[in-house]
Amino acid sequence: MKVIINEGQRGFLFQNGKFVKMLKPGKYSTFGGKHIDVVDMDKSAINFGSVDVEVYTKDPDFCAETLEVEAKSGTTTLHFVDGVFLGTVTLGRQFFWKTYHKHTFMVIDLSSTELPSEFPTYLYDHLLLKDRIKKVEVGQSQKALLYFDNKYIKLLDTGTYYFVNGNIKVDARIVHTCPLKLEVVGQEILTADKVSLRINSVCTYKITDYVKAINQTLSYADSLYTYVQLCLREYVEGKKLDEILAGKNEFSQFLLSKLKEKESQLYIEVSEAAIKDIILPGEIRDIMNTVLIAEKRAQANVITRREEVASTRSLLNTARLMDENQTLYKLKEMEYVERICEKVGNITVNGTSDLLSQLTEVLSGKKDKK
Repeated sequence: MKVIINEGQRGFLFQNGKFVKMLKPGKYSTFGGKHIDVVDMDKSAINFGSVDVEVYTKDPDFCAETLEVEAKSGTTTLHFVDGVFLGTVTLGRQFFWKTYHKHTFMVIDLSSTELPSEFPTYLYDHLLLKDRIKKVEVGQSQKALLYFDNKYIKLLDTGTYYFVNGNIKVDARIVHTCPLKLEVVGQEILTADKVSLRINSVCTYKITDYVKAINQTLSYADSLYTYVQLCLREYVEGKKLDEILAGKNEFSQFLLSKLKEKESQLYIEVSEAAIKDIILPGEIRDIMNTVLIAEKRAQANVITRREEVASTRSLLNTARLMDENQTLYKLKEMEYVERICEKVGNITVNGTSDLLSQLTEVLSGKKDKK
């Protein structure tokens, strides 16, 4: 029986089950207990099946055309063929054909957090390496606290960082460098006169020491939230409803001063604190609305009476002037005649007296006696 080995292939010759040598391209006979395994010289690791690799390494031709690499535990070995990333190497001793392709390897130590200096940037986000590379993105107006095995290492500025995600656990906590806003909504508190209020408040703050704020407090944000609640309760429970409603600005100043006292403990700086809303119970709100309506009605009545007095006084002055001055009286009479004429369709007059007298008599309802 004849066996042909093509270019790009190699043959392993066995006789009576024993490896003899590696065969190059050509035509071979398999008589006399001979057997030839033909393999392709591809880019992946050579599959030896059930045969011990040591059997092949005794052949000098095999050793000359192959490259040996051993992937050890605690490492990840990257495999490049002709400069192109192919994948990772399986743990153990592997052989690759080097006749037609150039194989290179890069070892990542999983006991370290640092990637090799020559690590290609295009592999940072490669899907095959997503379990071996930890990506940390720090945005604008942010910083990140870096931890290895829960131990703080350093503070990271804005940028993108990559670490080996192996035997050492890599974590990063993002903190904001810009002013932050905290809102306490719907805080229910009883006043000194037993009225239940709901208070909405807001404060603006900035972290002054990122490392201490994260590492030396359980949660600076939760602590600040709780302290705002306590400050609201302290103020409201000591005052009556009318005092609280009349002193909203004073309430805000009290809150700000109290938060300022807590800055050093939370490693923050509070720049602003204010009371947004004071929400009354429904029945109290209805009562206050009724009082407000009554007040406005009383004000409206006072204004109406004042205007009526002023109008009467003006009429009285006008009447006195017309009584003392006949010319002014006539002018006023003509003014009213003009206004009335605008609303009259037809008026008939004759020539027995002057026009003004006749118009006056007609409009005043007087008739000539016959």
